[in-house]
Amino acid sequence: MKIDKNIIKELTDYLNEFNLTEIEYTDKDIKVKVSKSNSANSNQIASVASSTSASTKEKSETMSGTKVSSPIIGTAYHSPEPGAKKFSEIGKRIKKGETVMIVEAMKTMNHVPSTADGIIKEICVEDGQPVEYGQTIIIVE
Repeated sequence: MKIDKNIIKELTDYLNEFNLTEIEYTDKDIKVKVSKSNSANSNQIASVASSTSASTKEKSETMSGTKVSSPIIGTAYHSPEPGAKKFSEIGKRIKKGETVMIVEAMKTMNHVPSTADGIIKEICVEDGQPVEYGQTIIIVE
């Protein structure tokens, strides 16, 4: 198999031009993946990831109650609009089905309902923070 150096050169140019860390090219049965790493950034990212996972484990071990999780990937908002009253506050009593947060995805505002009656024990995400599918956003006790 002969490797076309022009493809690698072109992909490397794209990495630099668009400030990417990785790019992949596929054509029929040929697949070329070019990546670059900055060891200082890699070490910094690894240390941040490990400290985040340790703090998440500590929180999950100490917290009890019903977890309300994000139904989609998007941006979490505590109120229906900037400056409006928040849906959820620590210590507030809520009922099952009541909106606890909004997750915006692709300009669509998705209301997240509580999955249980109770009192809000913890709000796990900041207003305007990106959330993942299944990520715990509120804990109800």
